[in-house]
Amino acid sequence: MKKEAMLWKPLVDGKVQCNLCAHQCIIAEGKKGICRVRENQGGKLYTLIYNSVSSINVDPIEKKPLFHFYPGSMALSLGTVSCNFRCKHCQNYGIAFASVEEVSTQETTPEESIELAKQYGCQGISWTYNEPTIWFEYTYDSAKLAKKAGLYTVYVTNGYMTEAALNKIAPYLDAANVDVKAFTDEFCRRISGAKLDPVLRTCERMKKKKIHLEVTYLVIPGHNDSPAELRRFAEWVVGIGADTPVHFSRFYPCHQMTDVPPTPVETLEEVHKIAKECGIDHVYIGNVLGHRYESTFCPKCDEILIERHGYSVINHLDAGNKCPKCGFKMNVTGMKER
Repeated sequence: MKKEAMLWKPLVDGKVQCNLCAHQCIIAEGKKGICRVRENQGGKLYTLIYNSVSSINVDPIEKKPLFHFYPGSMALSLGTVSCNFRCKHCQNYGIAFASVEEVSTQETTPEESIELAKQYGCQGISWTYNEPTIWFEYTYDSAKLAKKAGLYTVYVTNGYMTEAALNKIAPYLDAANVDVKAFTDEFCRRISGAKLDPVLRTCERMKKKKIHLEVTYLVIPGHNDSPAELRRFAEWVVGIGADTPVHFSRFYPCHQMTDVPPTPVETLEEVHKIAKECGIDHVYIGNVLGHRYESTFCPKCDEILIERHGYSVINHLDAGNKCPKCGFKMNVTGMKER
């Protein structure tokens, strides 16, 4: 469904400038932005995907991944078409690299998505599978309705949004997992077609706005896995908040990077060690089923506090989200008491 877009301004000669994501595309009449879903029609910017849903599922919140936000809950998860990045290792390239005409979608209004979330007993709603920022008008309208209905709201995002976009949706956005692709601008440009700095600024702004933030870093052998780069990344995380949960995920060959081998588990364990040495409280290893560091440990005494086996969650926290051994208070939102 086509709808006039938010966050844009007219320019001379019928051009418009989109102020939604950090590309801030200048778009001529009849052309689309980098995202391929925002088009200049007659000197006005339109979204072509307002209520176009390509994927809809009920997911554990841990799948996002969010480990410190309503652990064990379920979220209605929706995605649409295309992306504002061009990641060579994209796992969802079937929808992220597609144009509107190339993917079968169903029309689902914001009101219908909220009703579906309630119907399936979900505690929240998540916009995921592709980049939710480019779906802004739909996610914004949905988020406002979700909050009225008592549901939590989540973005699973690359973080490439403008300050204006974040300011607009922040009052209705409870949590986000931001995928920081690497900690060099060279990697971000070469592998994802974007810049690093806007992503970091989004994370910093989310922390200041009290949006629950967790960060994912996919460790790709030979590309973004040097100890020096990972140490710089970890130091940046400590700078925005040592209690920010970080997920270091295992890479598997995909899309245009099938020549790169899977990340050795030993590499991930070394990354975990570096991050802890730098002072990050909560460091996780992802995409390694059954690994010890899927679970949450007390950063003060190393007691196991939230035990995970895949998407199964066992809570060992005392009342008030405190460690039963040393009394350390954990930064967990929405944890059900035992």
